[in-house]
Amino acid sequence: MRADARRNREAILGAARATLALEPEASMGAIAARAGVGRVTLYGHFCTRTELIDAVFETAIGEAERILSGVGIQGDDPHADLAALARATWHVVGQTKGLLVAAQECLTAERIRELHDLPLTRVQAVIRAGQRCGAFRADLPESWLLAVYYSVMHCAVEETAAGRLTEADAPGVIVTTLTGAFSAA
Repeated sequence: MRADARRNREAILGAARATLALEPEASMGAIAARAGVGRVTLYGHFCTRTELIDAVFETAIGEAERILSGVGIQGDDPHADLAALARATWHVVGQTKGLLVAAQECLTAERIRELHDLPLTRVQAVIRAGQRCGAFRADLPESWLLAVYYSVMHCAVEETAAGRLTEADAPGVIVTTLTGAFSAA
């Protein structure tokens, strides 16, 4: 790819991420304008809105994984590890929640889940550690607890977008919900 084409692609991806994070229904024209390229150039890189959103979402998930890899998981307190990971996840998700809304409108649930696989392996490790030491429920499958984590994050996005949950309250609500769901009786 030529240097100018590479720059245009990066500009489009950056503009799409920033635009969709704030306005999930933004048009391709609005994204092209923010990127400083014409619609023809945008469509030359991404034939459809779905293709663009998939590329932006994949990039955002990759960046989230890099951020989450820096979360200090100590391993000696599964509840503290779960809380730290959930708060960090929300911080990342909260900044790009409109992008998730756009992805949910265009991408299949399977594709969204597939893109989450890598970040969810970190959650899976915390769940396994918690189940092994008896801090987390062992009467429910690990896969179910992982699905609960994933669903609570997505539900928080929907609730904040609808104005029923504030950005400030979301991390505490998420941690309380997950702690209650995961804790061994």
